Amino acid sequence: MTYYLGVDIGTFESKGVLVDAKGEIVARAARPHKMIVPQPGFAEHRPIEDWWGDFVHITRALLSDSKVDPKDIKAIGTSAIGPCMLPVDRDGEPLMNGVLYGVDGRATREIDDLTRDIGADAILELCGNALTTQSVGPKILWLKRNHPEIFAKTHKILTSTSFIVHRLTGVYVIDHYSAANSSPIYDVAALDWNMKLAPDLINRAMLPDLAWSTDIVGHVTANAASETGLAMGTPVIAGTIDAASEAISVGVQSPGEMMVMYGSTIFIIQVTAERVRDSRLWYAPWLFPGQHASMAGMATTGTLTHWFRDQFARELPTENAMPLLAEEAALSPVGANGLVFLPYFAGAQSPLFDPHAKGSFFGLTLSHKRSDMFRAVLEGIAFGTNHIIETFRQAGHDPKIIQSVGGGLKNKVWAQATSDISGKKQTLRSRTFGASYGDAFLAALAIGDVTPETMAEWNKMDSELVPNNEHQALYQKRYGIFRALYEHTKDLMVMLND
Repeated sequence: MTYYLGVDIGTFESKGVLVDAKGEIVARAARPHKMIVPQPGFAEHRPIEDWWGDFVHITRALLSDSKVDPKDIKAIGTSAIGPCMLPVDRDGEPLMNGVLYGVDGRATREIDDLTRDIGADAILELCGNALTTQSVGPKILWLKRNHPEIFAKTHKILTSTSFIVHRLTGVYVIDHYSAANSSPIYDVAALDWNMKLAPDLINRAMLPDLAWSTDIVGHVTANAASETGLAMGTPVIAGTIDAASEAISVGVQSPGEMMVMYGSTIFIIQVTAERVRDSRLWYAPWLFPGQHASMAGMATTGTLTHWFRDQFARELPTENAMPLLAEEAALSPVGANGLVFLPYFAGAQSPLFDPHAKGSFFGLTLSHKRSDMFRAVLEGIAFGTNHIIETFRQAGHDPKIIQSVGGGLKNKVWAQATSDISGKKQTLRSRTFGASYGDAFLAALAIGDVTPETMAEWNKMDSELVPNNEHQALYQKRYGIFRALYEHTKDLMVMLND
């Protein structure tokens, strides 16, 4: 028998699958963990406990449940939240917690300083991306400034995925798609590290080697085999960021195809025929040579539903709180009885890129109920998603197909509001296990057992979400208020920092 292992490390949960040669899932496993917020604006994970610990736990659970012989696993693919920043010592041991992606806004000063010193146009031209809270470069500078004693001990700067790959193989490597988030030190045209914009930021030797996502970069070592139960010598691919694997899992592969991922954050990827130069969007080489992708995302989306549950629904049993809140939201009318919500609880990512942005409920009256507030949260996220889709359209890349995936799709109010507000149909696939399924497919692709087109056979279309035209007029009016609310309050948001 032939199997492929895929493991994804998420913001609040890690998942893994064992997949056979026909794309059937023979075993699945998951393990929750917490996002650490040591102070406002910070977001972290524990690399050993949350990243590697989850990988080991999930792998052993999959092997135990499936009774699969580890020697029958032909390749391993992994993905993780990203882009992250983790300094490790010469033994590959973490020197601090992993600093998370755009949800972590600790490096706002460094973003401003680097942008001013280098110039926004120069950064965009070389790196394809403006400096934002999603960028790794400013977080490296933050580390140098605030913890020089840690930086002095740093042998390599890794991401979450590259940390897992190193624990498995002993190799320090990062895929091009992930590396493109390392502005201002990655050259998207040369597909290589480039220090010319920030020569004093970091020594090139402290960065991982570059590879394509499906490159076999190493093999499971004896130590990793002992910990995980995997067979020593099993091929391991470079892997990538979770959102990219999620896109692969629903068949996104051709120009004009877009993925909308409903997770802890909304993340959107559209494959394009050429590099898109627009400071409101992120750019990266896609997972394969000669392909391109434009991305956008919101810092807090699914995270907000967790926040709302924890603050306003503590009496509900944790395991049923989300479905019950979703049922309440469905009882509130479209437009949440005149309530508008800004979802910028950890700053705003694309297309605003405002680390000082704050969240708010606007229009509260004594008649509003919890159901209205939760519906407003979901609609506010959907308004933010529409802002991104609108930006793609303005950049000349109106999506032809939207493939949607992620746990947030279980919330019908959230998913339907996204279609109603954007006017876009969303396609849903039969398998929704997400990035880990994409990881397994990339592993199979790496050893030549499948072609990119095989995913259409592995994961067939299940259903579609169609816009409700009756809601369009009201939603467009509310969307105008949503956009104006930020514009009229953004200066006040900055003042709150004083």
